[in-house]
Amino acid sequence: MIFEARDLHLTWPGAAEPTLDGVDLDLPAGTLVALVGPNGSGKTTFLRALLGSIPVDRGQVFLQGRPIVTWSREAMAREVGVLPQREESAFPMTVMEGVLLGRYAHLGPLRPVGPRDRAAARSALERCDAWRFRDRLTHTLSAGEWQRVRLARALAQEPQALVLDEPTSALDVRHEMEVFELIRHLVGDGLGCLLVTHHLNLAARYADRIVLLDRGRVAAAGTPNKVLRDDILTRTFQWPVRVTHHLGVPQVHPLRPEEGENPPAGGSPSVVLTP
Repeated sequence: MIFEARDLHLTWPGAAEPTLDGVDLDLPAGTLVALVGPNGSGKTTFLRALLGSIPVDRGQVFLQGRPIVTWSREAMAREVGVLPQREESAFPMTVMEGVLLGRYAHLGPLRPVGPRDRAAARSALERCDAWRFRDRLTHTLSAGEWQRVRLARALAQEPQALVLDEPTSALDVRHEMEVFELIRHLVGDGLGCLLVTHHLNLAARYADRIVLLDRGRVAAAGTPNKVLRDDILTRTFQWPVRVTHHLGVPQVHPLRPEEGENPPAGGSPSVVLTP
């Protein structure tokens, strides 16, 4: 098991409700887990807790069987490639220089960049269809181009797992699909991937498991067919949806209010947990 999160609880100071309320999650090798849910449901906070970036009030996270608090940042970077939701380049650099930053955990502070590092960076850029940008300055890239370069930097780390927070935001249809295809290929080669996305239909097509968060709690977890159901999604997102199936894969269709029953005003989410 790459990541294990057990009973994570977190309430921000002054907050009336917990941001995380007993969240569990497993990420085995060779598995793509999609983390979905409404805005404000705790997805990004959960990622930060999983990576040890913020302390939790209760619960534990394990990476490769060891408590996350025992890992140095350098050692963790050799195991996990991370793509945060938002990021700006701190200073001018070329795309190649930016992707080579992903090799820092392997280099340390003194060892110079070598042929293996440049080969890893080139391979990552080519996989993300960004090799042709290698000599451009990062601040000249479009939002979509910058997103692909950031993913290439994470791949250049040659990690055992990827933790990606909305990796296809700002991408067009082609590049969005290419990123999901790439992630699925990497997972097929044994990589573990935890992916936050708002694209329920792509999560349904590519993920092995889906974890649906609602107000800091797990509203449902399991295969796409178990989680992506009319009643669960309508209750969680407070908007009517209809789920159909294409080639056995659930596809979510948001409805206009007059096309379905009015969503409920609130209440606790149902919990559907499947192996």
